[in-house]
Amino acid sequence: DVLDPERLIQCPLVKHHRIRARRFPYHLVKCKESNPEIAKKLATCPFNARHLVPQADLSNHIMKCNDKAFMEQDVVSRSCEPPQEQLNNGSTWQAPPCDEDWETELLEGSESTFVW
Repeated sequence: DVLDPERLIQCPLVKHHRIRARRFPYHLVKCKESNPEIAKKLATCPFNARHLVPQADLSNHIMKCNDKAFMEQDVVSRSCEPPQEQLNNGSTWQAPPCDEDWETELLEGSESTFVW
């Protein structure tokens, strides 16, 4: 099951590392720090940061990435939403003017002192 947090995933940096899905993002960070030479050769997928692929294969991965569909759906659903100004229903509310002037009050000095 893809959604099972206990399933084991193979690390893209060190092939003999097998990590539980729920710990995988944390492992990637640590493993990149421990293996900087290997990490330099890998590129991160723009659709899912858990996908590390050889830099030469990145464009091929992007074309086939399953998470690309989720991103495209999100973009399409957002483009179908009405613009923000339509959501305001033509409200013309404005904040009332502020009569406070903290700089002047500071220069004039306050008669009352604040006690905690």
